[in-house]
Amino acid sequence: MIVLDLQPVSIVENQGFRELLQLLEPRYTPEPQHYMQGQLLPAYAYQAQLATRQAVASAHALSLSLDLWRNQSHTASGYLGVTCHYLASDWQMRSALLACLPLTCSSSVSRVLSDFDEVCHSHGVSGRAFCVVADPFSATATARPCCLPGFLVPPLLTSRQDDDPADQDLNNGKHAEQWISNGHGCNGEDADWGESWEQGLGVCRVDCFSRSLEQCVREGLFSSPQISSALTKVARFYNYITSAVPPEKLIQLFDGWLPAGTRNLHDTAVDWAAQLKVLRRLLDSVEFLEEMSSPGEVALSSSERALLRELIDILEPFTEAWDMVHGDTQRDPQTDRHVSISLALPCVLGLRKHLSETSTPHCPALLLGLSQSLERLLAPILENPLYVTATTLDPQFKLTWSSNPDWHKQVLIEELSKHCTASPPADLNTDFHSQSQTLPTPAPSPVSSLSRPCKLFSFIKQRPATQAKSLEQELSVYLREEPTDEEALHYWRRKAIDFPLLAQVAKRAFTIPACDTVVESIFSTARRLLLPERGHILPKNLETLIYLKANYKLLWT
Repeated sequence: MIVLDLQPVSIVENQGFRELLQLLEPRYTPEPQHYMQGQLLPAYAYQAQLATRQAVASAHALSLSLDLWRNQSHTASGYLGVTCHYLASDWQMRSALLACLPLTCSSSVSRVLSDFDEVCHSHGVSGRAFCVVADPFSATATARPCCLPGFLVPPLLTSRQDDDPADQDLNNGKHAEQWISNGHGCNGEDADWGESWEQGLGVCRVDCFSRSLEQCVREGLFSSPQISSALTKVARFYNYITSAVPPEKLIQLFDGWLPAGTRNLHDTAVDWAAQLKVLRRLLDSVEFLEEMSSPGEVALSSSERALLRELIDILEPFTEAWDMVHGDTQRDPQTDRHVSISLALPCVLGLRKHLSETSTPHCPALLLGLSQSLERLLAPILENPLYVTATTLDPQFKLTWSSNPDWHKQVLIEELSKHCTASPPADLNTDFHSQSQTLPTPAPSPVSSLSRPCKLFSFIKQRPATQAKSLEQELSVYLREEPTDEEALHYWRRKAIDFPLLAQVAKRAFTIPACDTVVESIFSTARRLLLPERGHILPKNLETLIYLKANYKLLWT
């Protein structure tokens, strides 16, 4: 419970907690705080380290994610999380948090990179990672989730209950604007850090696609000031009807997306995509809600409704891309679902086409802001050989997205040639060697007597030796096959014999995640726990709890 909920260890000393345990099980006495803090949690962390090292040691391919959270409002400057995404022996993608390290206010970029190298070395992944997913250093500084500006509903309130609602609406907009500054503004010092950051991580670094997508939406939203006033108005209408309309009717209309319903918005509507779904449900039933509640001055005008519907229509494909990339991870941060970067390039092409074909009389600034941000943040993906390779090796896409297949084939061959080898890569030889030391050697398969040279069967022609296909031949045969909806790794597990060179690169490319890691969502939870009025968790405990929470399934299942 302490690990999953990131509770302070001191909870075991609380009278209410002990009385609850006494009622549930009188025979049980909880361990004292000093024992859990000094022995039990470190022991669990040590077991988790052993489990992660053993799992990663036998990985066929792996990539790393580097998450950095800097909190300028607390004595602890932040935390560094290093996550490994690896292909297990059963061809299933797995993720494990290798380390969660505390940062101090004096932590320099060289210190962060040194800690990162030390974590990689201690877990045996130095030189084995195919790619490192890490945003530019300036973008990792206190960047917060993007929310619709002004759309403040009760579960999202972070201020005291006695604050004035109008002030809360205003503060929400100010915070959102500040988040842009925190996430992407650079002073001279941050610019120096950013340059060192890029050089230290090397050329194998790629940006997190979901974070770039979120930043694109954020910049688009704040390029249209009139949206904020309309969203503030609809938020007040929403807050009014939730108090005026019977909960049982609202639950039917909103499908549980209400504070009074079976599912609380506090955990789900913390980003623009979830809020947009609430807004859509609200507008779809606005006439019925107005008849039931008589909202008066907070009722939405026809122009406000038209503007908000345009907002929803413009952002709908962005929401689809967001949901496709995140999927079940938003509902269950502990899920093992892995989405690779093969989705990124088709998403960018779809978003660009949508924006180019959309006309809007009410939100022209939003459309322009989104288009400009997409070209700056996401369009470079279209020219990146790594993304071209990952998307083409995804059997559901291949080259169906390309407007110039011949040119992209050449890009593919050049990129594949850099990563293909005639024999298994060095890291695979190491993996198989380590496995042979820990696993019993399987008995050799029995040899059929029919395969032995024999005069009796001399009339049977000798089977010709199979000639190895070149990379170009494999790619040509692969692209001639019709695209399939088969899951990518399942496809390559089945086709690795037919396309051994392509499979080498495919299983590496698919280790690169397109969305945030588990530890990133945990950081968001920890951010609330570290508010000054709730800062009762000691930082020396928090990094251990974060580490164990991220590796919960690896250790306790």
